[in-house]
Amino acid sequence: MTTVPSLSPTHPHTLLAPALAEVVAVRPETGDTTSLTLRLVDGAPFAFQPGQFNMLSLPGVGEAAISLSSNPEEPQTFTHTIRAVGTVTRRLVSLRPGDRLGIRGPFGTPWPVEAFRGQNILLVAGGIGLAPLRPVIYHVLHHRQDYGEVILLYGARTSTDLLYTEEYLRWEEGGIRVMVTVDRADRDWKGAVGVVPLLFYQFRVDAAHTVVFTCGPEIMMRFVVYEAMARRIPSERLYLSLERNMKCGQALCGHCQLGPYFVCRDGPVFRFDRLEPYFNVEHW
Repeated sequence: MTTVPSLSPTHPHTLLAPALAEVVAVRPETGDTTSLTLRLVDGAPFAFQPGQFNMLSLPGVGEAAISLSSNPEEPQTFTHTIRAVGTVTRRLVSLRPGDRLGIRGPFGTPWPVEAFRGQNILLVAGGIGLAPLRPVIYHVLHHRQDYGEVILLYGARTSTDLLYTEEYLRWEEGGIRVMVTVDRADRDWKGAVGVVPLLFYQFRVDAAHTVVFTCGPEIMMRFVVYEAMARRIPSERLYLSLERNMKCGQALCGHCQLGPYFVCRDGPVFRFDRLEPYFNVEHW
């Protein structure tokens, strides 16, 4: 068992001192992606909004910003879906039930789900970009009568890279239309093949009453924006979640600066009209 004795079980909203959390469950999602379900050691509930993130830390290893991917209406536990791409994330996905780690947060701006009650919601995700959108799906399922048509467009490189595949039927039964595609199909794949933005051509959009939430590779989000605006969805109804090298979570270190913004404080969820001046700039 990996323990972290140097951390104290402080309140999760502490900005600098980590709270102490314990791993409750570990679920492999794909070959390189794992979901860790956590709870605070002091037993306090962990409140967050869809789209926010935590800083997860292991002493002697480091700290990483990871989006929350669980149901915000079940605060006794919370989940992070983590792809092993570096030193910290590889150690995080190796944790087992009973292991402990530090958390700071939640940080960042949420998806504006409350502001668009009564509207249609179009969720567009690529790869692990579904993780930050999953809390929106849970929110909609709990408040389905408050929203119009809700469609999820989701894609990954291959069928083995798709997240949460066992939940799609339940989402559809809850009134969410789920459309899935892969870039490359194997012999067992029976669904759509192609990049996510191509799914826009399979349905009509009521531009005046639709909001778009998108998260995934930035090149994918660029084309999602183009397809949405080609259908006359206003830029103030397009929301993107950005991934940057966040170190402090409080706009102090400058690692995640984007123009006048700090992604950890002013994002990760941004309204597109605020990002538009930087959108076609190389390495924006």
